[in-house]
Amino acid sequence: MYRVSKVLNNNGVIAIDMDENKEYVILGKGVGFGKKVSQRFDKPEGCTTYRLEQETERGSAKELVKGIEPEYLEIADAILTESRKVFGDSIDRGILFPLADHISFAVARIRRNEQISNPLTEDIKVLFYSEFKVAETLKTILRERLQIESDDHEVGYVALHIHSAIGDEKVSVAMQTARAVRECIDMIEKATGKPIDVLSLSYNRLMNHMKYMVARASTGEKLNLDMNEYMLDQYPQAYKVATDICKNLEGCIGHKLDETETGYLAMHIQRVYKDAV
Repeated sequence: MYRVSKVLNNNGVIAIDMDENKEYVILGKGVGFGKKVSQRFDKPEGCTTYRLEQETERGSAKELVKGIEPEYLEIADAILTESRKVFGDSIDRGILFPLADHISFAVARIRRNEQISNPLTEDIKVLFYSEFKVAETLKTILRERLQIESDDHEVGYVALHIHSAIGDEKVSVAMQTARAVRECIDMIEKATGKPIDVLSLSYNRLMNHMKYMVARASTGEKLNLDMNEYMLDQYPQAYKVATDICKNLEGCIGHKLDETETGYLAMHIQRVYKDAV
Protein backbone atom coordinates (compact mmCIF):
# COMPACT_ATOMS: atom_id res chain seq x y z
CA MET A 1 0.00 0.00 0.00
CA TYR A 2 1.23 3.50 -0.94
CA ARG A 3 0.29 6.99 0.21
CA VAL A 4 0.48 9.88 -2.28
CA SER A 5 2.85 12.68 -1.28
CA LYS A 6 2.77 14.50 -4.63
CA VAL A 7 0.93 14.08 -7.94
CA LEU A 8 3.32 14.67 -10.86
CA ASN A 9 0.79 14.28 -13.67
CA ASN A 10 -1.73 11.71 -14.89
CA ASN A 11 1.06 9.18 -15.38
CA GLY A 12 3.21 9.78 -12.33
CA VAL A 13 3.14 10.27 -8.57
CA ILE A 14 5.57 10.49 -5.70
CA ALA A 15 4.35 8.17 -2.99
CA ILE A 16 5.43 6.61 0.31
CA ASP A 17 5.55 2.84 0.65
CA MET A 18 3.67 2.47 3.93
CA ASP A 19 5.42 -0.77 4.84
CA GLU A 20 8.94 0.52 4.25
CA ASN A 21 8.21 4.18 5.03
CA LYS A 22 10.30 5.11 1.98
CA GLU A 23 9.46 7.47 -0.86
CA TYR A 24 9.25 6.42 -4.51
CA VAL A 25 8.47 7.87 -7.90
CA ILE A 26 5.82 5.65 -9.49
CA LEU A 27 5.30 5.92 -13.25
CA GLY A 28 2.65 4.27 -15.40
CA LYS A 29 -0.34 5.04 -17.56
CA GLY A 30 -3.04 6.72 -15.47
CA VAL A 31 -1.36 6.09 -12.10
CA GLY A 32 -1.73 9.77 -11.15
CA PHE A 33 -5.17 10.34 -12.64
CA GLY A 34 -7.61 11.64 -10.03
CA LYS A 35 -5.15 11.06 -7.19
CA LYS A 36 -4.94 13.44 -4.24
CA VAL A 37 -2.22 14.03 -1.65
CA SER A 38 -2.44 11.54 1.27
CA GLN A 39 -4.66 9.20 -0.73
CA ARG A 40 -3.82 5.53 -0.23
CA PHE A 41 -3.62 3.14 -3.14
CA ASP A 42 -2.22 -0.16 -4.35
CA LYS A 43 0.34 0.08 -7.13
CA PRO A 44 -1.34 -0.78 -10.45
CA GLU A 45 0.11 -3.56 -12.57
CA GLY A 46 2.63 -2.46 -15.16
CA CYS A 47 3.90 0.57 -13.21
CA THR A 48 7.59 1.13 -12.52
CA THR A 49 8.97 2.37 -9.19
CA TYR A 50 12.11 4.38 -8.52
CA ARG A 51 13.44 4.94 -5.02
CA LEU A 52 14.06 8.57 -4.09
CA GLU A 53 16.33 7.93 -1.10
CA GLN A 54 19.53 7.46 -3.09
CA GLU A 55 22.51 9.40 -4.34
CA THR A 56 23.20 9.67 -8.07
CA GLU A 57 26.19 10.99 -10.00
CA ARG A 58 24.36 14.33 -10.21
CA GLY A 59 23.36 14.45 -6.54
CA SER A 60 20.39 13.40 -4.43
CA ALA A 61 17.52 11.85 -6.40
CA LYS A 62 15.07 13.62 -4.10
CA GLU A 63 16.59 17.00 -4.97
CA LEU A 64 16.99 16.22 -8.67
CA VAL A 65 13.35 15.26 -9.13
CA LYS A 66 12.20 18.66 -7.87
CA GLY A 67 13.66 20.37 -10.94
CA ILE A 68 12.61 17.83 -13.58
CA GLU A 69 9.36 18.12 -15.52
CA PRO A 70 7.34 14.87 -15.26
CA GLU A 71 7.36 14.34 -19.05
CA TYR A 72 11.15 13.86 -18.93
CA LEU A 73 10.82 11.28 -16.16
CA GLU A 74 8.38 9.44 -18.43
CA ILE A 75 10.78 9.61 -21.38
CA ALA A 76 13.68 8.33 -19.25
CA ASP A 77 11.39 5.57 -17.93
CA ALA A 78 10.54 4.53 -21.51
CA ILE A 79 14.25 4.32 -22.38
CA LEU A 80 14.95 2.29 -19.24
CA THR A 81 12.09 -0.07 -20.12
CA GLU A 82 13.80 -0.71 -23.47
CA SER A 83 17.12 -1.12 -21.67
CA ARG A 84 15.69 -3.81 -19.39
CA LYS A 85 14.48 -5.74 -22.44
CA VAL A 86 18.07 -5.94 -23.70
CA PHE A 87 20.16 -6.02 -20.50
CA GLY A 88 17.74 -7.56 -17.98
CA ASP A 89 16.33 -6.39 -14.67
CA SER A 90 19.75 -5.94 -13.07
CA ILE A 91 20.04 -2.50 -14.67
CA ASP A 92 20.40 0.25 -12.06
CA ARG A 93 17.07 2.08 -11.76
CA GLY A 94 18.75 5.05 -10.10
CA ILE A 95 19.85 6.23 -13.56
CA LEU A 96 16.26 7.48 -14.14
CA PHE A 97 16.92 10.80 -12.41
CA PRO A 98 20.24 11.88 -14.00
CA LEU A 99 19.00 10.56 -17.37
CA ALA A 100 15.76 12.56 -17.16
CA ASP A 101 17.77 15.59 -16.07
CA HIS A 102 20.08 15.19 -19.08
CA ILE A 103 17.17 14.78 -21.52
CA SER A 104 15.51 17.89 -20.08
CA PHE A 105 18.62 19.98 -20.80
CA ALA A 106 19.06 18.35 -24.22
CA VAL A 107 15.51 19.25 -25.26
CA ALA A 108 16.03 22.83 -24.06
CA ARG A 109 19.21 23.04 -26.17
CA ILE A 110 17.48 21.67 -29.26
CA ARG A 111 14.60 24.10 -28.88
CA ARG A 112 17.13 26.95 -28.77
CA ASN A 113 18.80 25.53 -31.89
CA GLU A 114 21.96 24.81 -29.85
CA GLN A 115 22.52 21.23 -30.90
CA ILE A 116 25.82 19.91 -29.61
CA SER A 117 28.62 18.18 -31.48
CA ASN A 118 30.40 15.35 -29.68
CA PRO A 119 33.71 14.33 -31.31
CA LEU A 120 33.48 10.98 -29.48
CA THR A 121 30.11 9.91 -30.91
CA GLU A 122 31.57 7.49 -33.48
CA ASP A 123 33.79 5.93 -30.81
CA ILE A 124 30.85 5.57 -28.41
CA LYS A 125 28.91 3.79 -31.17
CA VAL A 126 31.61 1.12 -31.35
CA LEU A 127 32.63 0.95 -27.68
CA PHE A 128 29.07 0.75 -26.40
CA TYR A 129 27.27 -0.69 -29.41
CA SER A 130 24.33 -2.36 -27.61
CA GLU A 131 23.81 0.66 -25.35
CA PHE A 132 23.80 2.95 -28.40
CA LYS A 133 21.19 0.82 -30.19
CA VAL A 134 18.88 1.06 -27.17
CA ALA A 135 19.56 4.79 -26.79
CA GLU A 136 18.39 5.35 -30.37
CA THR A 137 14.83 5.00 -29.05
CA LEU A 138 15.33 8.58 -27.82
CA LYS A 139 14.92 9.83 -31.40
CA THR A 140 11.55 8.14 -31.84
CA ILE A 141 10.26 9.15 -28.41
CA LEU A 142 11.19 12.83 -28.81
CA ARG A 143 9.72 12.92 -32.31
CA GLU A 144 6.42 11.31 -31.26
CA ARG A 145 5.92 13.02 -27.91
CA LEU A 146 7.51 16.44 -28.36
CA GLN A 147 7.81 16.80 -32.17
CA ILE A 148 11.56 17.30 -31.75
CA GLU A 149 14.33 15.89 -33.92
CA SER A 150 17.51 14.74 -32.17
CA ASP A 151 20.78 13.45 -33.61
CA ASP A 152 23.41 10.79 -32.91
CA HIS A 153 25.35 13.14 -30.64
CA GLU A 154 22.45 13.26 -28.18
CA VAL A 155 21.97 9.51 -28.53
CA GLY A 156 25.64 9.00 -27.67
CA TYR A 157 25.27 10.76 -24.32
CA VAL A 158 22.18 8.69 -23.48
CA ALA A 159 24.15 5.54 -24.40
CA LEU A 160 26.74 6.48 -21.75
CA HIS A 161 23.99 6.77 -19.13
CA ILE A 162 22.69 3.33 -20.08
CA HIS A 163 26.22 1.92 -19.90
CA SER A 164 26.64 3.35 -16.40
CA ALA A 165 23.42 1.63 -15.34
CA ILE A 166 24.62 -1.80 -16.49
CA GLY A 167 27.74 -1.83 -14.33
CA ASP A 168 29.37 0.30 -11.68
CA GLU A 169 31.01 2.69 -14.10
CA LYS A 170 30.06 6.36 -13.88
CA VAL A 171 29.04 8.30 -16.98
CA SER A 172 32.14 10.47 -16.56
CA VAL A 173 34.41 7.39 -16.54
CA ALA A 174 32.71 5.97 -19.66
CA MET A 175 33.29 9.32 -21.36
CA GLN A 176 36.93 9.31 -20.26
CA THR A 177 37.33 5.81 -21.68
CA ALA A 178 35.91 6.97 -25.02
CA ARG A 179 38.19 10.01 -24.93
CA ALA A 180 41.26 7.85 -24.20
CA VAL A 181 40.33 5.58 -27.09
CA ARG A 182 39.97 8.61 -29.38
CA GLU A 183 43.45 9.78 -28.31
CA CYS A 184 44.74 6.29 -29.06
CA ILE A 185 43.29 6.43 -32.56
CA ASP A 186 44.71 9.92 -33.10
CA MET A 187 48.18 8.71 -32.08
CA ILE A 188 47.99 5.76 -34.48
CA GLU A 189 46.78 7.97 -37.33
CA LYS A 190 49.64 10.38 -36.66
CA ALA A 191 52.18 7.54 -36.70
CA THR A 192 50.90 6.05 -39.97
CA GLY A 193 49.93 9.31 -41.64
CA LYS A 194 46.62 7.75 -42.69
CA PRO A 195 43.05 7.85 -41.31
CA ILE A 196 41.79 4.66 -39.68
CA ASP A 197 38.73 2.96 -41.13
CA VAL A 198 36.25 2.94 -38.23
CA LEU A 199 34.36 0.10 -39.94
CA SER A 200 37.41 -2.20 -40.06
CA LEU A 201 37.58 -5.36 -37.97
CA SER A 202 40.90 -4.36 -36.40
CA TYR A 203 39.44 -1.02 -35.26
CA ASN A 204 36.45 -2.74 -33.67
CA ARG A 205 38.72 -5.27 -31.95
CA LEU A 206 40.88 -2.45 -30.58
CA MET A 207 37.86 -0.58 -29.24
CA ASN A 208 36.43 -3.66 -27.55
CA HIS A 209 39.81 -4.60 -26.12
CA MET A 210 40.15 -1.17 -24.49
CA LYS A 211 36.64 -1.38 -23.07
CA TYR A 212 37.40 -4.70 -21.38
CA MET A 213 40.83 -3.46 -20.34
CA VAL A 214 39.13 -0.72 -18.33
CA ALA A 215 36.74 -3.29 -16.85
CA ARG A 216 39.67 -5.51 -15.77
CA ALA A 217 41.40 -2.55 -14.14
CA SER A 218 38.25 -1.86 -12.12
CA THR A 219 37.88 -5.46 -10.91
CA GLY A 220 41.57 -6.28 -10.50
CA GLU A 221 41.37 -9.14 -13.02
CA LYS A 222 44.67 -10.02 -14.69
CA LEU A 223 45.60 -11.50 -18.07
CA ASN A 224 47.12 -14.98 -18.06
CA LEU A 225 49.82 -14.39 -20.69
CA ASP A 226 52.58 -11.77 -20.72
CA MET A 227 53.30 -10.59 -24.28
CA ASN A 228 55.30 -7.50 -23.31
CA GLU A 229 58.77 -8.78 -24.18
CA TYR A 230 57.67 -10.22 -27.52
CA MET A 231 55.79 -7.07 -28.61
CA LEU A 232 58.59 -4.77 -27.46
CA ASP A 233 61.11 -6.78 -29.48
CA GLN A 234 59.02 -7.30 -32.63
CA TYR A 235 56.89 -4.14 -32.76
CA PRO A 236 58.58 -1.38 -30.73
CA GLN A 237 56.54 1.45 -32.27
CA ALA A 238 53.21 -0.17 -31.39
CA TYR A 239 54.56 -0.99 -27.91
CA LYS A 240 55.60 2.62 -27.28
CA VAL A 241 52.15 3.90 -28.29
CA ALA A 242 50.54 1.25 -26.06
CA THR A 243 52.72 2.33 -23.12
CA ASP A 244 51.73 5.97 -23.54
CA ILE A 245 48.05 5.07 -23.85
CA CYS A 246 48.10 2.89 -20.72
CA LYS A 247 49.64 5.73 -18.70
CA ASN A 248 47.01 8.15 -19.99
CA LEU A 249 44.18 5.69 -19.32
CA GLU A 250 45.31 5.13 -15.72
CA GLY A 251 44.97 8.84 -15.09
CA CYS A 252 41.51 8.89 -16.68
CA ILE A 253 39.96 5.97 -14.81
CA GLY A 254 41.83 6.27 -11.51
CA HIS A 255 42.95 2.62 -11.54
CA LYS A 256 46.36 1.04 -12.07
CA LEU A 257 46.56 -1.19 -15.14
CA ASP A 258 48.38 -4.51 -14.86
CA GLU A 259 51.72 -4.46 -16.72
CA THR A 260 50.63 -7.29 -19.05
CA GLU A 261 47.93 -5.03 -20.53
CA THR A 262 50.60 -3.09 -22.45
CA GLY A 263 51.62 -6.03 -24.63
CA TYR A 264 48.08 -7.03 -25.49
CA LEU A 265 47.13 -3.46 -26.35
CA ALA A 266 50.26 -3.20 -28.53
CA MET A 267 49.12 -6.32 -30.40
CA HIS A 268 45.78 -4.71 -31.28
CA ILE A 269 47.50 -1.44 -32.21
CA GLN A 270 49.84 -3.34 -34.53
CA ARG A 271 46.82 -4.89 -36.28
CA VAL A 272 45.43 -1.41 -36.87
CA TYR A 273 48.86 -0.29 -38.13
CA LYS A 274 48.87 -3.18 -40.58
CA ASP A 275 45.45 -2.22 -41.95
CA ALA A 276 46.39 1.46 -42.21
CA VAL A 277 49.67 1.11 -44.11
